[in-house]
Amino acid sequence: MNGSEDITDKKVKTIVGAVLLLWLALAIILGAGEAFVREPGAPPLPILAGVLTPVLVFLIAFWTTGSFRNFVMSMDLPLLAGIQAWRFAGLGFIALYAYSVLPGIFAWPAGLGDMAIGITAPFVVLALRRQPAFAAGRVFQVWNLLGVLDLVVAVSLGALSSVLGYGISDVITVFPMAQLPLVLIPTFFVPLFLMLHITSLLQAERLKAAGKVCSWSEPTIQCGPVGTAKGA
Repeated sequence: MNGSEDITDKKVKTIVGAVLLLWLALAIILGAGEAFVREPGAPPLPILAGVLTPVLVFLIAFWTTGSFRNFVMSMDLPLLAGIQAWRFAGLGFIALYAYSVLPGIFAWPAGLGDMAIGITAPFVVLALRRQPAFAAGRVFQVWNLLGVLDLVVAVSLGALSSVLGYGISDVITVFPMAQLPLVLIPTFFVPLFLMLHITSLLQAERLKAAGKVCSWSEPTIQCGPVGTAKGA
């Protein structure tokens, strides 16, 4: 039985890895062909589709495919939180504002929000490893919700700026976000980070509902009742 489960798990990991590579390749190809570019004042529907479609596919697969759901619910929480540290790269938005490439109405909220999540991610990882109960706690839930909120606000401000044509000037708008390489942020990285947050929230909710905590300090993940888990 365990051998069959291992084979299934490997197949799911292979499929997920292939889908991620294909998704990234598609985003690059469409970006190179300027498929996400729209005239000033036009709703940025292609980019919005690029943000929402992967997330919807993820949620549908999660609720309809047992093997994928098992894979998602077994992912390493410290790893998921650690990946969010890359969002410190949001500093780049502020740099692009300083060089008059992006408008401040988008660059500052998006940049500072991403940096806040990126800076705090290592502390969340440490808390998950040192305090088993942290994964099912309110602080971890709030941190993930704030991460989701930051991404939603950034996408919303970008869309609003695009529709209203609002920026520092007629030249400095969010238009560069629809072109390579920046278009990869809303069409690949934003949905990916959203999925990581959703996965963390789903796992945390399951642990909370089951009254269990997990420890990642051992070679394998160990879960047990709150009252008996080491470090609880």
